[in-house]
Amino acid sequence: MRSRRSCLAVPGSNPRFLEKAQGLSADEVFLDLEDSVAPLAKEGARKNIVAALREGDWSGKVRVVRVNDVGTQWTYRDVIEVVEGAGEFLDCLMLPKVEDATQVIWLDTLLGQIEKANGLPVGRIGIEAQIENARGLVNVDAIAGASPRLETLVFGPADFMASINMRTLVVGEQPPGYTEGDAYHYILMRILMAARANDLQAVDGPYLAIKDLDGYRRVAGRAAALGFDGKWVLHPTQVEAANEVFSPSQEDYDHAELILDAYEYYTTVEKRGAVMLGDEMIDEASRKMALVVAAKGRAAGLPRTTAFTPPETRT
Repeated sequence: MRSRRSCLAVPGSNPRFLEKAQGLSADEVFLDLEDSVAPLAKEGARKNIVAALREGDWSGKVRVVRVNDVGTQWTYRDVIEVVEGAGEFLDCLMLPKVEDATQVIWLDTLLGQIEKANGLPVGRIGIEAQIENARGLVNVDAIAGASPRLETLVFGPADFMASINMRTLVVGEQPPGYTEGDAYHYILMRILMAARANDLQAVDGPYLAIKDLDGYRRVAGRAAALGFDGKWVLHPTQVEAANEVFSPSQEDYDHAELILDAYEYYTTVEKRGAVMLGDEMIDEASRKMALVVAAKGRAAGLPRTTAFTPPETRT
């Protein structure tokens, strides 16, 4: 799995932003052709994005382009021009406003045709699917299983809130009058379950109050606690916060690695299935939980600060 703690949105119509994004520490950068680009600027934005992918230094970043949704007149040209122009420098295409599996299948088919025609490895370019309305959420299980190219389900809160008539203008915050629980919990869990059932990642959408870092951390922390892999960032100041929130703490990472080492030792050397690590009993379920935390820590580049010592070598 690619690391997607922070997914930075960059308008394809702004060459200065395209250049600046290359130096930021976001895990993923998606170059946008959809909402952040005016209709008359979309053709020029395609050219900007192709040039940026081919000529820019995106080292260490997942390179994604968000095309327009399939209900528009721009989508097929977005896909053709971007993939023919810079397919070898592209990791994924993001498809917005996905409502049913046929839309993902369409993109998969078109990508395969372009790859074959241009000598690119067939199937290498992945797909990210945005769930942005009620119909998309109802069909999310079929969407998640629609293509082997799918890597990620992404929650699009603004359009979703509009689609269900949620009474608020503040994207990602609780609607006025909703005083018990979390108005987004069902939506987030529904997307997460569909993602995990199909071995996909799940990414939360943007927090539009870009100057409110405390609010961003709070909302990001909600998604991270549920198990989401990352969150969109709309401004460079949000990148560090996302990377921190969606990384395990040093203590948790070290503990997870100790569990993995201890369990490996006891099950292979002493051939026991349930053992003690300090005051904690660990078993196969513990190993699976530790794998998740360890994988996130490794992806975040955390160093190990502890080591497991087998019993016979302790003094």
